[in-house]
Amino acid sequence: MTPSTADAGMTGFWVGLAAMTLVVTGSNVAVQYPINDWLTWGALTYPAAFLVTDLTNRALGPAVARRVVFGGFALAVLLSIYFATWRIALASGTAFLVAQLLDIAIFDRLRRAVWWQAPLVSSGLASAVDTLLFFSLAFAGTGLPWITWGLGDYGAKLAMALFLLIPFRVLMPATRPRKAEGAGT
Repeated sequence: MTPSTADAGMTGFWVGLAAMTLVVTGSNVAVQYPINDWLTWGALTYPAAFLVTDLTNRALGPAVARRVVFGGFALAVLLSIYFATWRIALASGTAFLVAQLLDIAIFDRLRRAVWWQAPLVSSGLASAVDTLLFFSLAFAGTGLPWITWGLGDYGAKLAMALFLLIPFRVLMPATRPRKAEGAGT
C-alpha cells in the first residue's frame, strides 16, 4: 500500500466506524419507541448499518469491513447500555455481530455480480438473521408484541434495503475498490 492509499484506508475506517457507531446506537434508542404494533422507529434507522458495511466492504475489502463491524460493535454496545437498556444492548450486540459478519461474507462472494446484487442480497439475508436474533433476545417474555414488531421490522428492512440501493449507487464512484489488506478473504 502506498502512503496515500494507507491514509485513504485509515480515513475510510474511521468514517465507517463513526457512522456504524452512530447508526447502531441511535437505532438501539429508536427501537424502544413503537410506531404501531408492527413497527418501531429502529426499523427505519438500523438498515443504514448494512449500507455502511457494504460501502466499506466495496471500498476497502472484507478485512477492513470486519474491523469496522468489531469496533462499531464494541462502541455501540457500551453506548447502548447507557442510552438504551442492558437487554437491548446485549440483544443488539449479538444480532449485530452475527448479521454484519454474514453480510460481509455474502457481499464479498457477490461483489463481481451486477452492482445491486451484492448489497441487496447480503442485506436481505443478514437482516433476516438480525431480526430473528434481536427481537427474540430483546423482547421475548416481556409481554410486548415482539413477534409482530419483528415481522414489521423485517419488512421495513427489506424496503430500506431496496431504497438504500440509491445512495449505494450514487456513492459507488467514491468507493471504487482498492487493493485492500484481506480482500477476497
